Amino acid sequence: MLETLKNFGGKKIGGLILIGVIIIAFGFGGFGGGFSTNNQNNIAKINKKNITTQDFMNYLNESRISQQAIRENIDNNIIEELLSGLISTTLISLEVEKLDLSITELTVLKKIKENKNFLDENNVFQRTKYEKFLLTNNMSAPMYELQLKNKELQKHLFDFIGAGTITPEFLLVKKFEEENKSLNLEYFPMENFYKNKDDLTNSEIENFLKENKDLLKREYIDFKYITLNPKILIGLEEFNQDFFDEIDKIENKISQGVTFEAIIENINANVLEIKEYTPSNAKKLNEDMIYSKRSSEIDIIENGDNFLLYTITNKYDRGPDLTDQNTNEEIRELVYQKSKFDFNRNILEEIQKKEFDDNKFEEMASYNTQYLTINSINDHDVFEKNSVKILYSLPKNSFTLVNDKDNKIYLVKITGTSKNSFSKTDENYLKFISNQVTNNRIAILKSYDQLLNEKYQVQLNQKTIDRVKNYFK
Repeated sequence: MLETLKNFGGKKIGGLILIGVIIIAFGFGGFGGGFSTNNQNNIAKINKKNITTQDFMNYLNESRISQQAIRENIDNNIIEELLSGLISTTLISLEVEKLDLSITELTVLKKIKENKNFLDENNVFQRTKYEKFLLTNNMSAPMYELQLKNKELQKHLFDFIGAGTITPEFLLVKKFEEENKSLNLEYFPMENFYKNKDDLTNSEIENFLKENKDLLKREYIDFKYITLNPKILIGLEEFNQDFFDEIDKIENKISQGVTFEAIIENINANVLEIKEYTPSNAKKLNEDMIYSKRSSEIDIIENGDNFLLYTITNKYDRGPDLTDQNTNEEIRELVYQKSKFDFNRNILEEIQKKEFDDNKFEEMASYNTQYLTINSINDHDVFEKNSVKILYSLPKNSFTLVNDKDNKIYLVKITGTSKNSFSKTDENYLKFISNQVTNNRIAILKSYDQLLNEKYQVQLNQKTIDRVKNYFK
């Protein structure tokens, strides 16, 4: 999804950048496994272009976010967000360079002289106001003018990419009328047609287990692990280079196939041995994290202020144990939800086959029929917004199932529609037109987004990122 790059502390990071996919991919580890390099000064790489730690520090200085703010948010992924911003701006710069976009010094000067912050009450540019702004923000004139130039180049790039065709007015009017007509509905709740959870029989539960025995199996693991920190590895309380050198040595031993027992031979740490483990409602941070990494039989992973060195000794599947109360409740809930799903599916199949009619609707509704008028596609007072969109896609006399904000299900019949009058000067209409232009632009930028993903390979040096984070701790 394309979106404006996130703000931090009210200040935009990276200017008018719309490549949201970069941030999304970064946040979910989507740039591959990180690149291997002996140059610890490189924090990232875009194709053949290296981004150094000095580049990143310069970017931090330009963002004017205090070191205190960074330290306080280090566990909230502020370093990753800032690095995302730097990668985004670097990508934009590469695109600007490839497209040979340019902006003249006269244009930059005009932008400065038209900035209302630098004008007096007669809208005349005041040099003293400009210089005061530079001093207050600890910037030189060349630095500010370079930033302004880059921002304008970014704007030109997206104006160039986002320029699209204009939708004919009659189509806009037609769509606006469709989305702002009124729908008259009859509906009733489906809750009374579902079997009560407490009424489920043991036979139903056993049949459910048989039908879904493979799906309901859970993987259990046996494993051993130790917790590592500077006190254990180097006898000090601080995270310094010596500590990370020891971590690197352990990583190298793992990659060379050295066993867990051999690695910990000279490490004075308690070995915890865990049997028959699978996550439950009782959260166990260390064990849950190791379970999530169980595809690797031996590894060292970071968990908060510690590192966990573990080895998986056994993995096996088990079916649910109904003698366990929590498991029994979980299975009973699954059976209940499946019975609801099956009942709803049968209703929808009847509707799709045109086997569901007014008589069936009235029979099911009995005396529970409720009446409602929805005034537009944006009227979400009763039903959830996606359900409202479904209703607006259906013709008169249609039946369907929808849900409200609490996820309660209702069977609905559309009994009538009516157009609502409007003026082309109405605020809602003008807002709709603006949104349509924006949506068209976003659609074009999404295609551009995909092009960038194919065009550029972004790799991260996770070890350098971790060292930068430790610098601020």
